[in-house]
Amino acid sequence: MKVHFLGGAGTVTGSKTLIETSSISILIDCGLFQGLKELRELNRLPLSYDPKEIDFVLLTHGHLDHCGWLPKLVQDGFKGKIFCTSPTKEIARLILMDSAKIQEEEAEKANNEHYSKHNPAIPLYTIEDVQQVLPLFKVIEKDVVVALSDSVSFSFFYASHILGACSIALDIEGKKLVFSGDIGQDDDILLFPAVKPKNADYIFLESTYGNRVHPNNNPLFDLEIIINNTYNKGGNLVIPSFAVERVQVMMYLIWKLKKENKIPDIPYIIDTPMGIDVLELFLENRKWHKLNYEECSEMCKTFTLISEFKDTIEVIYDKQPKVVIAASGMITGGRVLSYLERYITKPENTVALVGYQAEGTRGRKLLEGDKTIKMYGKIYEVEATILSIEGLSAHGDQKDLINWLTELENKPQSIFLVHGENEASEGLKNEIETQLQLHCIIPKRRQIIEI
Repeated sequence: MKVHFLGGAGTVTGSKTLIETSSISILIDCGLFQGLKELRELNRLPLSYDPKEIDFVLLTHGHLDHCGWLPKLVQDGFKGKIFCTSPTKEIARLILMDSAKIQEEEAEKANNEHYSKHNPAIPLYTIEDVQQVLPLFKVIEKDVVVALSDSVSFSFFYASHILGACSIALDIEGKKLVFSGDIGQDDDILLFPAVKPKNADYIFLESTYGNRVHPNNNPLFDLEIIINNTYNKGGNLVIPSFAVERVQVMMYLIWKLKKENKIPDIPYIIDTPMGIDVLELFLENRKWHKLNYEECSEMCKTFTLISEFKDTIEVIYDKQPKVVIAASGMITGGRVLSYLERYITKPENTVALVGYQAEGTRGRKLLEGDKTIKMYGKIYEVEATILSIEGLSAHGDQKDLINWLTELENKPQSIFLVHGENEASEGLKNEIETQLQLHCIIPKRRQIIEI
């Protein structure tokens, strides 16, 4: 059996792990590379394994770094089924359509304003390409065993992280392979703790925060201080946010503060059409999270929900202080750029980063103190206050990841640490080997390992 590490190795983006046997080929996740230019350029290259030869895709969840390359996979000849949970299907549809729309718009803008070195600039894929992917999705309930052949079966089990996210237990030709996908925090604000695996011959474990423990801070208190300080300066607070889960977490926290009269009575705006759609999914999929229907409904009444871009422009030019939550979370695209074009150069404004910022993204550069930011080919001076609210990550930290391994009834032959930058993976490797005496391997991208 061969394992091809096609992405998500040495980086947190582009997750793609291919399992190849003489009778079947299965791709676990099919993510888009993000962040560093040399990573983004990989999205344009053909897969090192022929997509026509892949029988199935198993999707852990609907984030772009796990599903965002599916249109290219289909474009290049994949015709098999894409298995996922029901919320993951809907989230992946929203994310892929949004990704294609942004790419089409940015290519058009680059061509009109002549700031791309490509002539013409061409989107990686279009809305039409996404529509070719959607009929291939097949929904599977978690904890149901699905046979792919006489000797291969799999099941999904709850992973926390975002709505619908699951780990995968794959029984393939006498071996049990477990893929964590992305694991949420044990004490996540909205989601239940991840289910731990009981048996595995090989484990493929994410390591996003493998070398650190989330700070023991109170995000609710931090958010209260940031909102009030920005209001007292007469400024606007912009919260770049992932449309899935993070927008809903921020809404929940602001709703709690508002109920307790701890923050001012100013406009609280959600400007992400996809984030608004995901709110509907939260209402429809209450068994996947902690909120009841009444809490969801009451929370939504606190906010102005914006879908149309003309309303975005209106809000941007409205001079009264406000709090805006807009995608994308790493400031790689989306509506948040329109706000930052006007607000980033003004010292009274604040930008609060509330999630993981991948290497090479605008969010990471702001977090590291860059004094300028490039958007749509123009350079903007960073005069706004840049802050980070820690402890809100949808990813478990080192303790959570090690804890996820503590109910194993047998000793796996190897744990492959994926979905992490090298320092994070190394940190997790050291701790797992020290605390649990389990053998860890950190694979490199395009490495092929026989098991």
